[in-house]
Amino acid sequence: MTTDRADAPPDLLSVLGALQADFLATIPLVDPTTPVPWCGRWRVRNLVVHLARIHHWAAGQARRRQETPLGRGPFDLEDLYATCAAELHDTLTALGPDTPAWTLDDTGTASFWHRRQTHETLVHLWDLRTAGRLDLAAAPTLWADTVDEVVTVLQPRQERMGRMDALPAPVALVAPDVDRTWLLGATSRVDPAVTVSGPAAALALLLWGRTTPQDDRLSTTGDGAALREALGRRLTP
Repeated sequence: MTTDRADAPPDLLSVLGALQADFLATIPLVDPTTPVPWCGRWRVRNLVVHLARIHHWAAGQARRRQETPLGRGPFDLEDLYATCAAELHDTLTALGPDTPAWTLDDTGTASFWHRRQTHETLVHLWDLRTAGRLDLAAAPTLWADTVDEVVTVLQPRQERMGRMDALPAPVALVAPDVDRTWLLGATSRVDPAVTVSGPAAALALLLWGRTTPQDDRLSTTGDGAALREALGRRLTP
């Protein structure tokens, strides 16, 4: 299953729509009672409802309007997700990228939600398909932007919000498949304590708690304890 072209189109709203369509098409393929163990006690039905709620909430944020609660359910999972996915995509399309919006950073425009919801959907599509033992193929450049969002937007925000302490030293992340390097927690001139190298997809899943440094696709040099300590913090919301 391929969610986008290998060169990852720059139009993230189109990418979001493709990911949403893939998520919706996968829902009936996976038993809703299937565990999603890397998400605590969640089962697939919890995952689907969560992403639907996030889409609904983000549409309200983009409109600068408090969303109407969806209620507790139970829900028809396909209908719920289709409705909330369409609401988000239609809202972002109608607003345009430069429209003022409530955001999690200082951009203050609806384009923030193009990116945030693309990566929210990508990670949860991986959750859904992996729980169902189904493959997911997405462009390395798209996964690289998932890494970049954590490093440049989400993790710094977690510090600003007081949800995690600053890392004593940065963690270097190297993705040879896209020829990119990041420094996680780079708030000073201190050299990285540890370097993790591997495909952009594996690095993204590591930052989102979906894999571990023991992943065969990853290699680590430096202070492994510093890496484990960093990953034990709340890097993402």
